[in-house]
Amino acid sequence: MKTRPAGIGNVHADWMGSLPAKLSAMPLKNLAVPGSHDSFTFWVDVHAPVGPDQKVYVKYLATMFSVLAKKVMVKWSMTQNLTFKEQLDAGIRYFDLRVSSKPGERGNELYFIHGLFGHTVRDGLIQINFFLDRHRKEVVFLDFNHYYAMGAEHHTYLINMLQEVFGSRLCSNCSVEGITLDYLWEKKYQVIVFYHHASAQSVPVMWPGTKIPAPWANTTEPNKLIKFLGSTLKERAKQGSFHVSQAILTPRPNIVARGLVYGLRNYLVEKNLPAIMTWVEAQRPGVDGVNIITSDFVELTDFANIVIKLNNLLLSDQDGKQR
Repeated sequence: MKTRPAGIGNVHADWMGSLPAKLSAMPLKNLAVPGSHDSFTFWVDVHAPVGPDQKVYVKYLATMFSVLAKKVMVKWSMTQNLTFKEQLDAGIRYFDLRVSSKPGERGNELYFIHGLFGHTVRDGLIQINFFLDRHRKEVVFLDFNHYYAMGAEHHTYLINMLQEVFGSRLCSNCSVEGITLDYLWEKKYQVIVFYHHASAQSVPVMWPGTKIPAPWANTTEPNKLIKFLGSTLKERAKQGSFHVSQAILTPRPNIVARGLVYGLRNYLVEKNLPAIMTWVEAQRPGVDGVNIITSDFVELTDFANIVIKLNNLLLSDQDGKQR
């Protein structure tokens, strides 16, 4: 398999709306959906403080070496090159989101974070909503799964912000089995928000994290990752939920130290992508198959296109049953 850039364009901006009727009538948990890992890291601020998600020794180094240390951190914090709009145009429909307040800053403003602070959450949500306004049959999964330096007032602020920005586009928490594209289109829902915190339990349009498990391999070795992805797929039918297959490798401190000046993309991701993408190409969606698959640097291969095309296998399965 050749690893080649997919290019930046809007070739898959309307892929959900273009699916055959047989697929739009299926539970969304049975379809293959491309997603991005640490979706917001296309820009991070080297002039802001190091994020509260970092270990003490990292904060110390950043204090001692200031911008120089942060420029090295950028190479290991960034897992995407495309903006939200570019990811959406390319077909990405699941976003992995981690948020934080900025310690010492007044007010409740929240930022995306992965080692370093990124854009404000509000700016990101507005960009996503702008896309949805122009592509009325497209549906996104927003998975808020990590929170840092956030008190009760920050959670209230974020939950209110989500409702303010997306309004009637937010799908209420209900049975995962009943969520089809046809159902979402009928209700004019385009956003499913997963909020992994108890503060959202009483909010109907916030889905609990238990409805979208995303098991994490936490390895630097492709063969261990692939074995892990296969074993976790075998368990998903019991859960009756959406499911995220994180097709990503995670750098350990010794890996970062050895590849300090190269960064995540050059030292770990690019050389291992062919093996990971071979696994992706071999998958099947469905009850016991893949649902959401996430990747780093989604534009480095034809990732979104490959995942979307897996849904054609569901059509051939149906045709076979009807014969």
